[in-house]
Amino acid sequence: MNTIHAVADVIAFNPLNPEDWLRLFGDYAVYGVWFILFAETGLMIGFFLPGDSLLLVAGVLASAAFSTQGIQLNIWALLIGAPIFAILGAQLGHWLGARYGRKLFDKPNSRFFKQEYVHKAEHYFQKFGPRRAVVLARFIPIVRTFMNPVAGVLGMPARQFLVWNIVGAVLWVDGLLILGYLTADTLVEAIGGPDKIDKYIIPFVIVIVLLSAIPIFIEIYRERRAKRRAKVSAEI
Repeated sequence: MNTIHAVADVIAFNPLNPEDWLRLFGDYAVYGVWFILFAETGLMIGFFLPGDSLLLVAGVLASAAFSTQGIQLNIWALLIGAPIFAILGAQLGHWLGARYGRKLFDKPNSRFFKQEYVHKAEHYFQKFGPRRAVVLARFIPIVRTFMNPVAGVLGMPARQFLVWNIVGAVLWVDGLLILGYLTADTLVEAIGGPDKIDKYIIPFVIVIVLLSAIPIFIEIYRERRAKRRAKVSAEI
């Protein structure tokens, strides 16, 4: 019977659902968060992992409001350990890009890899410059995976990358963790109890992820405004 339940759990597992990942790791859920952040930012095959939603859900479930839901998470272990593994993953990605160059991306499109992912990361790197691109990419799914090796391929110095990698990782990881942690009580009150999280967590995550993308929209707006001003000055 236990085997049947185990098989059923594997079949029902959704790799895009952060709760499924946390349940998969069980008592080692904190370590699971660390591993997923490392894989998503350091291994190109990890681009599909649910970084944003995982951090938000982890922050929510680490609060006292959800302490009865069966997943035990320590907020301090998350706040300290998660950024470290996000930094280490990105550093690995940068090193791979610097070490192997463009041949790292020399592969045909497939179900798990598309050249457009690389092109999008290069676009942001050229658009915002190395420092801002490394920070802002943290808030863009898929781009945050490919930005690190792209930065290495395009010659961003390792020391400079490390500094902005740390800034981006702390803002992204701890920002989303704290946001989830602080809004947990409000979420419980809104949904009518911690046992109803499964029904409401996805809409909640979508809203928060959109809010986390605000820095990207601000940068795009500033750039367009600067271009308009430059155009007006040139016409004068």
